[in-house]
Amino acid sequence: MAQQVLIYRLTGSASALGLINFVAVIPLVPFALWGGSLSDRVPKQKLLAITQILMLVQSVILTVLTWTGNIEIWHLYVLSFLLGAIKAMDTPARHSFVVELVEGREDLTNAIGLNSAIHHGARTLGPSIAGIVIATQGEVAAFFINSISFVAVIVSLLMMKDLPKLVVDSKQKLKGISHLTGGIIYIKSQNTVLVMMSLVAVSSFLSKPYKTLMPVFADNMLKESAMPVIDVICRQENPRLNCQVPEALPLGLLMSAIGLGALIGAIIVASLSEKARRGWFLIMGNLCFSACLLIFVNVKSLLISLIVIFLVGFFNVLQNSLANTLVQISAPDDLRGRVMSIYSLISRGMSRMGGLQAGLFADQFGASLSVGAGALVSLLYGVLIAFRFKPLRNME
Repeated sequence: MAQQVLIYRLTGSASALGLINFVAVIPLVPFALWGGSLSDRVPKQKLLAITQILMLVQSVILTVLTWTGNIEIWHLYVLSFLLGAIKAMDTPARHSFVVELVEGREDLTNAIGLNSAIHHGARTLGPSIAGIVIATQGEVAAFFINSISFVAVIVSLLMMKDLPKLVVDSKQKLKGISHLTGGIIYIKSQNTVLVMMSLVAVSSFLSKPYKTLMPVFADNMLKESAMPVIDVICRQENPRLNCQVPEALPLGLLMSAIGLGALIGAIIVASLSEKARRGWFLIMGNLCFSACLLIFVNVKSLLISLIVIFLVGFFNVLQNSLANTLVQISAPDDLRGRVMSIYSLISRGMSRMGGLQAGLFADQFGASLSVGAGALVSLLYGVLIAFRFKPLRNME
């Protein structure tokens, strides 16, 4: 959130918001495949500790540059590229590590749901804190807190003991390209998984980029209706906070509403029974996610926007958590890391590429039309899959 505020403050451009997302996707293809291969070859605990340390270093550099006043837009592009490369290796290992921690598939859906609940719980609390921190202290304080947070993750990883030992069978002895492409070959052979991946890809490319343009919605479309909130907190005779960046407050509220909806959605996913039709819930999440976005882009009231964006966050995580679960359940143990690298490549990669097209489109035609057009196409594709592909609806 601090990076979004900083970029928009430095440039005032929606294209810059999209470009920072695109830069992070450039290293995703080679590093995601390599990361998936590594997670099937080496202990995931060790791999995750290394990637978290590298992310800590990247965050400290960003903090120092911002604190000294030397930060420039090209710094953000370079650091975003580096973070994208590190995350590409971190994500498949982290997703597949869940299975090893749970020690069995019967509780995998609940474990992934609980993991999503923790993740989105942080997304609920984080933006509201960030909005206050950035408004009062500037972006550097948020970057500093982010740097410190990596220490807890690294310590937690190092404290884990008696984890299952990595078993490498004869299939794992494949080297080079043959091992890297194992996940692709498996997905191509599984029609239902392939269709599910396409649903996530289209949604990520056309609908999910709404997050990239949230500073534009907060600063432009919702600015007038947000003024009473800003005035109460920042601009009265005796302001409650010494606001340096007041526009961060409505953005923080919007991001917190997304996180709260996602948190509740993740808890519901974690609570599903073993016999629940997860494929049906996934389809409904996909359709309602796009439909709610179409409503959001036409609303100019902050209060109504918070309600609608809450539903956007709810249905988005309903789709993504269930897709994550179904992909992991279907993947063989010896291929899970590589399969999840493809899933993260599609989910994160298409989202970031979509952020670029949404930013460029928004500069020409406005943020509402950019997000609305993408959501409409995504909705139509979701309807097509819902009616034409019954096996996905019936997945448990």
